[in-house]
Amino acid sequence: MGKTPEELYQEREKRVTDTIHHKIPDRVPVMLELNYFPAKYAGITCEAAFYDYDKWLSATCKTALDFEPDLAWLSVPFFPGNFYKILDVKQIKLPGQGVSPHHTLRFIEGEFMKADEYDAFLDDRTDFMLRRYLPRIFGALEPFSQLPSFWTMTSSYKDVSFLAEALVSPEICAALETLLEAGREMAGWRAKMEAFSKEVEKLGFPLYGTVLARQPFDLLSYHMRGMHGICLDMFRQPDKLIETCDRLLPLQIQRAITTAKNSGRKRICGALHRGADGFMSAKQFETFYWPYVKKMVQALVDEELTPCLFLEGDYTSRLEYFLELPKGKVMGRFDASDIKRAKEVLYGHMCIMGDVPSSLLQLGTPQEVEDYCKMLIDVVGKDGGFIMAPRSSIDEVKPDNLKRMVDFTKEYGRYS
Repeated sequence: MGKTPEELYQEREKRVTDTIHHKIPDRVPVMLELNYFPAKYAGITCEAAFYDYDKWLSATCKTALDFEPDLAWLSVPFFPGNFYKILDVKQIKLPGQGVSPHHTLRFIEGEFMKADEYDAFLDDRTDFMLRRYLPRIFGALEPFSQLPSFWTMTSSYKDVSFLAEALVSPEICAALETLLEAGREMAGWRAKMEAFSKEVEKLGFPLYGTVLARQPFDLLSYHMRGMHGICLDMFRQPDKLIETCDRLLPLQIQRAITTAKNSGRKRICGALHRGADGFMSAKQFETFYWPYVKKMVQALVDEELTPCLFLEGDYTSRLEYFLELPKGKVMGRFDASDIKRAKEVLYGHMCIMGDVPSSLLQLGTPQEVEDYCKMLIDVVGKDGGFIMAPRSSIDEVKPDNLKRMVDFTKEYGRYS
């Protein structure tokens, strides 16, 4: 008689947890970031991830059951497509809305916060977000730029008249009505998203993490200043950049902790996008990036949460920094770093995840995949502390190659 989903869940969770804490499990665990792969595998469009939640759940469940990973990362379980459509979002293009229904979303990076607006953001973040930022990233909220500044309101009960008068303008009324419509859409989506995650867990698959903790530098770079803008800021106004990162860090930490406690899940996803060798110098890394990574990780560990860091890009020259993080409490997923060097530096200190190339899974043969996985198990997986996973996206990989990665790891990756 086969094991129940609950038994499988407990078995997989123990295997993963033991590996993170540097206990030797029965075998090397396997993690799959499903992302948009269920669309390719189940024969549906990527658009379903945003608009047809039931179809996307069915495709995701089929994928999980057929591949049987020890850990599933639902990095895009689905997004509230109608929410973004209602508000006319400017920062992304969705499948079927700006890009092909069969392709993933496209992120539109721009300077949505101008170089001379750091003081406005720091002095009154609410006013800045309401009257400047939101009108720039949502077409439907452009009328909010006409609202009076809250700075003009002092202590007089008469001051509210300026705000009341502004709210009755046809443009702002329409924007508020649109925002309410989007809010109703989002409320329905949140309930479905939680049910979605629980359904995958009920099938016997622990989740890699459903809570996101973002580094201040990445947040500013992606969503506000853009890569071009923030690179200039590091040279032209470093003090303003540091002050803004200092302000944003506790907000991001508290948001992650609160969300984790509300969900009951302890693994926290933390992608380190722009701290890699190719994005900034070592001196810039020590100034603008690493202090915030270190403080955030420590704060999460203090709350008995497990930071799961995605080291996107090449961090080979910076591996020693990660020895400053709490021992046996952090998982690091490696992308383009030297995975063998990572093993040498971090073994016994930080769990290593990776690093099967997506290009190999897309263009290689099952035998080539098996050979690469064998090398990882023999070298990086020796004596534990390793989780097998693709380096990054598996959206376009061959299903047979992905299946071989999973099955071979289960067959060959056993500890005596």
